[in-house]
Amino acid sequence: MCKIVHLTSAHPRNDTRIFIKQCRTLAAHGYEVTLVVADGLGDERRDGVTITDVGRLPGRVRRIFGTTRRVRAKALSLDADIYQLHDPELLPVGLALKRRGKKVIFDSHEDVPRQLLSKPYLGPLSARLLSVAFSLVERYACARFDGIIAATPFIRDKFLRIHPVTDDVNNFPLVGELDSAMPWEGKRAEVCYVGGIGEIRGIRELVGAGRYLQSPARINLVGKFSEAQVEAEVRADPGWERVNASGFLDRAGVRQVMERSLAGIVTFHRLPNHLDSHPTKMFEYMSAGIPVIASDFPLWRDIIEGNGCGLCVDPADLKAIAAAIDYLVANPQAARAMGERGRQAVLNKYNWTVQANKLTDLYGALSHVRQPVAAV
Repeated sequence: MCKIVHLTSAHPRNDTRIFIKQCRTLAAHGYEVTLVVADGLGDERRDGVTITDVGRLPGRVRRIFGTTRRVRAKALSLDADIYQLHDPELLPVGLALKRRGKKVIFDSHEDVPRQLLSKPYLGPLSARLLSVAFSLVERYACARFDGIIAATPFIRDKFLRIHPVTDDVNNFPLVGELDSAMPWEGKRAEVCYVGGIGEIRGIRELVGAGRYLQSPARINLVGKFSEAQVEAEVRADPGWERVNASGFLDRAGVRQVMERSLAGIVTFHRLPNHLDSHPTKMFEYMSAGIPVIASDFPLWRDIIEGNGCGLCVDPADLKAIAAAIDYLVANPQAARAMGERGRQAVLNKYNWTVQANKLTDLYGALSHVRQPVAAV
């Protein structure tokens, strides 16, 4: 049996992309799968996957250096056939594994060089320097790995210039996971945002839009704030009176919020790393059968308007966001039709089944290739 180890120093053990989709899919296909995490919650075995915890260290710097060393030591001790890395700070771990003749896959969840340009805690010059430096490290390491998985077609195309064995495995929903048992007539005058909450994800504008709502709509906010100062500021905004803040919810809780909501919001800022992204929440809203209110980026507009499953707005325009919410509240039949078209698009195209085949094809190819110890 081929032994596979997935490595993460930053993601939770129940991460949707890593555990729920990839690890469980590979285990179901007969691989021996171990997931190495660093969350401090201990070891366990679940859904055919062995979860091994190296312990949690507080702070970004300690995570990048101390946790990475722990993950490296655990990875070497497990002596697997194939390793998959899920965090950019683990690229040196991948090189160490290559030196021992292991097969290594890098899973690029984000276009990290572009993402660094938008980090709020970095100045413009520091952001540019770090972006260039990481690009060089990324190119060097990934050219020596055995395969690259990219979360979007845009990231895939970038890595194809570095490594020929590259494919996109998109974060499309599991069919049926978010299906609603509630009839449309049972929905409330509510919309939802589900996911990480931060300034560049448009939280100020979304809460501020509450000031301009003409309907009785409320905003269901599900997730954790990444910036304490931003959280304090939006809680002081008069628009916060329209918010139902739930904090982090598990998948069952997310499904319940989507069931009672009549639309989902994804109004990210117009930043380089967002323009060509495929936000998971957008497809999850579609899977749940609710229309999407999304930023009017060309790629997103092609998906939303191309499938007739929502409305696109300027993410910086508070009144436009409010008007889109009001329209869907006032026109429930139009909202329902949009939601049905979005759900059908997921069933036909934007679903995990299609992506799972790409993942298993890559592992099938690598698990049948013998490889000598490489000098890196």
